[in-house]
Amino acid sequence: MKAVRFHRYGGIDVLKVEEVSPRPVGARDVLVRVRAAGINPGEAKIRTGALRERFPATFPSGEGSDFAGVVAVVGADVREWAVGDAVLGWSWERSSHAEYVTVPADQVVRKPDALPWTTAGALYVAGATAWAAVAAVDPQAGETVVVTGATGGVGSLAVQLLRLRRANVLAVASPRHRDWLESQGATLVEYGADVEERLRHALNADGAPAHAFLDFHGGGYPRMALALGVLPRRINTLDYAAAATLRTHAAGSAEGTSQAVLAELAELAASGRIEVPISATYPLAEVREAFAHLENEHPLGKVVLTVGE
Repeated sequence: MKAVRFHRYGGIDVLKVEEVSPRPVGARDVLVRVRAAGINPGEAKIRTGALRERFPATFPSGEGSDFAGVVAVVGADVREWAVGDAVLGWSWERSSHAEYVTVPADQVVRKPDALPWTTAGALYVAGATAWAAVAAVDPQAGETVVVTGATGGVGSLAVQLLRLRRANVLAVASPRHRDWLESQGATLVEYGADVEERLRHALNADGAPAHAFLDFHGGGYPRMALALGVLPRRINTLDYAAAATLRTHAAGSAEGTSQAVLAELAELAASGRIEVPISATYPLAEVREAFAHLENEHPLGKVVLTVGE
């Protein structure tokens, strides 16, 4: 099969599509013919070595966690899946950017018929991370929650999960995504210089404090949340160093990973209760172009690799 590999840390130029063999199917595994696989900022950081202390790569390294596709082979002890089943799921082995992926049978869920392949293939990492972050700060109806990186793959889903909890959302993002945020009931606060001042102005205009803070960007935002009066236990950040120093939550995809959560998110997306914005799709052979789009364009929502028919 064809699969994305890289043999050293570096930019997008280290990515190659190579001929490899799928991992053998164990007794409790399924082999899935991939139809779509989302790409994520964390995968770019792993590839460059920026996360080598936390997530080191072993070369040659595959990549990719998200996928959706059709079951092609089932292990001898698998009873819950059959060849031909449409599924979405996750790989812990950085292996989903490929024509086939082998995973344990309990790492896939059934794809609802109404869920498009590209959406299904983009749902796991962003969805699990958003779900865990929202759960960590436990927003209540009527509370005001600040979300940074609010139009990325994770942030765009978190904004909508907060809406389902009837929270008020102040979304820190680019003004070019204002229309989408307003369609989701969120209030845009432009990122950049003086963003804290703009947040304070927005909070004063609403007459309510910031009750919780979801940071999907990093940098100085966790400290800004404290300066706005948010309690550490109501802050979640993906800046793990800041979380350890400031004693905030740092819930991410690992904390949100389960069949139950992924199935819930799939049903929400299939029913239209949440939207997974897809910025662009690229064939597997154009994986470099896909990551260039993700890393340079800061798109709304997700970028997805389309693989098979």
